[in-house]
Amino acid sequence: MTRRLPILLAALAAALAVTWLAYSALLRPDAATPALWRVEGANGQQAYLFGTIHALPRPAAWRGAKVDAALEASDRIVVEVAALGDDAGMARAFDALAHTPAQVATLAPLDQRVEPARRPALLAAITRTGRSAGDFSDTETWAAALMLAKAEDAGDPVHGIDRAVLAARGSRPVVELEGAAHQFAIFDRLPEAAQRRLLAEAVAGVGGDPAALANAWRKGDVATIAAETRKGMLADPVLREALYTGRNRAWAARIAGIMAQGGKPFVAVGMAHLAGEDSLPAMLAARGYRVTRVQ
Repeated sequence: MTRRLPILLAALAAALAVTWLAYSALLRPDAATPALWRVEGANGQQAYLFGTIHALPRPAAWRGAKVDAALEASDRIVVEVAALGDDAGMARAFDALAHTPAQVATLAPLDQRVEPARRPALLAAITRTGRSAGDFSDTETWAAALMLAKAEDAGDPVHGIDRAVLAARGSRPVVELEGAAHQFAIFDRLPEAAQRRLLAEAVAGVGGDPAALANAWRKGDVATIAAETRKGMLADPVLREALYTGRNRAWAARIAGIMAQGGKPFVAVGMAHLAGEDSLPAMLAARGYRVTRVQ
C-alpha cells in the first residue's frame, strides 16, 4: 500500500490538473475585437459607435486599447436600455403589454396564428419551453414570439456586452435611447399580420446561426452582420421599418442632438444597428458627419 500511495497521488494530481485546465478554459474570456466607429462634426463634435451583442454563452474580452481610448474620450454612455439588471422591472413592462384582454379576445389560439405548415414547428417550440399551447391563450402574438425566441437562445444575457459596457461606465452618466417599456411597445404596436410574421420567423429560427453571429461580432465582421439584416423578419417591409430602420433613424437624431449640445457620447448598441445601408453610421454620415471605422 505504501508503494502504491505515490502512484495514486500522482494520478490524482494529474486528474486535478486536467480538471483545472478545463475549468480555466471555461472561465477564460473569448478574445474579441468588436467594431468601433468615431463620429466627428465640423465644429468639433465627437461620438463613438460601439457594436454590442446582447447575449453570449461565455464572457468576452471586448476591451482593448482602442475601445479604452474611446471610453476615455467620452463623457457619457448611451445604450438602448439602461436598467438591464432589473429583471423584475422588465417583466412588469412586458406583462403590462403582453396580455391586454381586449386585444387577446380577438385572437385565435396560438397554434392557429401560423400557417398549417409551420404548426408542427410551433408546437415543438412550445413543448421545449415546458408549456402547452393553451398556456399562451392570454398572450398577444408578438409576446409569444419573443418568449419562444428567448427560450431558443443559447446565449446568456449575463455575458451580454451591453451590461459589460454599463459596468465599465465609471462615473459617466448613462443615457437611455429607448428603455424596456418603449421597446416592448414597438412590438405591441405592430399590426397583427406583422406579429404573425414575427411568430413564424421565431418558430423557424430565422435570424442566423447564433454561434456564427457571435463569432462575427467578436471579429467585427460587419459584412456578415449586414447580410443578416436583409434576411428573415427584416426582409418584411413593415417589420424592417418598425424594428430596424425607424429605430436607427430616431437614434441618429438623438445622437446628433447630444453632439450638438456639446456631449461626447460612447454609443453602445446591438451590432446589427451599425451594419448595412440603413445603419447608424450610414445615417449619421448622411447628416454630414465624418464617420470613420477605427476598429
